[in-house]
Amino acid sequence: MTPEREAQPRTSERDDTRTEVDEATTGLAADALSGLWQDPPTLPTKWLYDERGSRLFDEITRLPEYYPTRRETAILREHSADIVAATDAEVMVELGSGTSTKTRLLLDAFSAATPDSEQFTYIPVDVSSEMLTTTADVLAADYPGVEVVPLVADFTEPDLHLPDADGARLAVFLGGTIGNFDPEARREFYQGLAKALSPGDFFLLGTDLVKDTGRLVAAYDDKAGVTADFNRNLIEVLRTGLDARGLYADDFEHIARWNPGEHRIEMWLRARRDIDAYFGVLGRSWKLAAGTEIHTEISTKFEPQALRVELEEAGFDVASAWTDPAGDFQLTLGRR
Repeated sequence: MTPEREAQPRTSERDDTRTEVDEATTGLAADALSGLWQDPPTLPTKWLYDERGSRLFDEITRLPEYYPTRRETAILREHSADIVAATDAEVMVELGSGTSTKTRLLLDAFSAATPDSEQFTYIPVDVSSEMLTTTADVLAADYPGVEVVPLVADFTEPDLHLPDADGARLAVFLGGTIGNFDPEARREFYQGLAKALSPGDFFLLGTDLVKDTGRLVAAYDDKAGVTADFNRNLIEVLRTGLDARGLYADDFEHIARWNPGEHRIEMWLRARRDIDAYFGVLGRSWKLAAGTEIHTEISTKFEPQALRVELEEAGFDVASAWTDPAGDFQLTLGRR
């Protein structure tokens, strides 16, 4: 925090917070208006990841059914030094950083390879300012030799701007989150990122691979019900963010199913009863018949060759790719 900010009156801090809340409410309202009255109703996946949603997802990553985190972590543990050697990056930008747990493996490797006379910079990017601030503070304390520069932004926006650097930058998108994007959204994301990066920069992408359907469904419908709570938290986001009455998370059932034609898991919320809600912020009523399903998330699974084609069409040359021994997950390094 700069001295100028420290000297500001406390009311300015409250105004800043109110502005941030107002912007979030405006975005949620716009997405609700454009999605909840569709057939089927839908909302962008990003609204699953408020502070509570981010904590629940972090819990999901430790569940026995949810293999992607373990597989990706194993790949990073084995190949982080290879990634450092291949990129020689001075800046790492993590898109959708969340709690940045796996990022520590990369930070350890980059820190070990960075001379004392130089400084490595880590830029976590996330829409959740609360989670981002907490994570950035912890990492800054744990890595005093790394400059941590948090950036609150929606990295899916086409006009994404990343801080410049004298040397190479490495953009990192882990966790298989790219699977939440449909094909057109993936193309737009790749193109936007390619535009934000410069020739000689790199892109490290984590993707879940196609496998047995039973394992895939179980990973998104765990026995402990954590994923169900995570999915239903979207109703709480709507209820609190849009001042909703007559809308309760317990009135919805979590559904996870495999769509073989699209190679993806789809998550839905099915109304257990007739819903008659009113959104105070929107000034509109919202009615759902019992059994109606709200589409909340997709998680696409990839074939390695098809993924290579997607990246190359967006302007990334695939430099390396690593999988875990079971072939469940893949890290792909593209060069701009």
